[in-house]
Amino acid sequence: MNESAAQRINVGVDTGKDFLDIHVRPLNEYFRVSNDSKGISEAIKRLRKLSPERVVIEATGRYEAAFITACGKASLPFCLVNPIHVKRFAGAIGRKAKTDKLDAALIAHYSEVIRPALSSLKPDAIRLMADLVSRRNQLMDMQTSEKNRLQIMPKATQGSIKSVLLTIKKQIQKMDDELAALIENCPEYKAKSDLVQSMPGIGKVSAATLISYLPELGLLNSKEIAALVGVAPMNKESGRYKGKQVIQGGRSQVRTVLFMAMMSAMQCNPVFKRTYNRLVEAGKPKKVAIIACVRKMIVILNSMVRDGVMWEVKST
Repeated sequence: MNESAAQRINVGVDTGKDFLDIHVRPLNEYFRVSNDSKGISEAIKRLRKLSPERVVIEATGRYEAAFITACGKASLPFCLVNPIHVKRFAGAIGRKAKTDKLDAALIAHYSEVIRPALSSLKPDAIRLMADLVSRRNQLMDMQTSEKNRLQIMPKATQGSIKSVLLTIKKQIQKMDDELAALIENCPEYKAKSDLVQSMPGIGKVSAATLISYLPELGLLNSKEIAALVGVAPMNKESGRYKGKQVIQGGRSQVRTVLFMAMMSAMQCNPVFKRTYNRLVEAGKPKKVAIIACVRKMIVILNSMVRDGVMWEVKST
């Protein structure tokens, strides 16, 4: 294969918990490997021989992490793309069938036609931060489950539940301390954290989530950042049919954290309190009003980080 042909090779990777399905265009080659160190090593070895123009994989937030780390270390040009963009591309070319193999081919086709910008490997610290945030969320879910059990279980078992709750509480505090240390020891992360935390309603965990799961914050326009988080309203129209606008796709980790942050912001932040009350008074369902506030929140945070300015009520 000559050099010019090699430069045009695009690779699509459909990621799952157990497997990676990989398609190579224009060679029309397909192979599957296990999503573990052995399978990823095999995939990297095969892809390096092809010298691809780009290797494209959808951003799911978790399952692609080991593969993109391996790509970065092997100096393979990779792109993490928003799944909703690939889905829209599929609609544009009339692709309806959906299997792991077809999805990999679709992603490779998307790469060839759209030529998305290359991604950069997250530093070790930011990957660790993402893992800590994820583990903290798991602990919070466990804490909620145990608190619910405390309400319904017999008195004889409550001692055990309280003991577990105490352990979980200590582990959550440990996660918080480690997150704080990571941010404090990196001037870039600390500056970004201080900026977003200047907005009433955004705390340390919310800031860590934004830093680790949304590194594009401050680099995109308002519509793009809202779509990336998954709070941009999408029209559902066809001919005479006009459905309600819906939100879909995006990064659920960020959206969930911002949703919780908004619960606090609506109590302590006059801007979001006014926005929420105005929407509810206009007849909007409460959940719709909250999502609209979250969208406003991420757009403002994006502008703050882009311009390097702290929160000011009068400017919002």
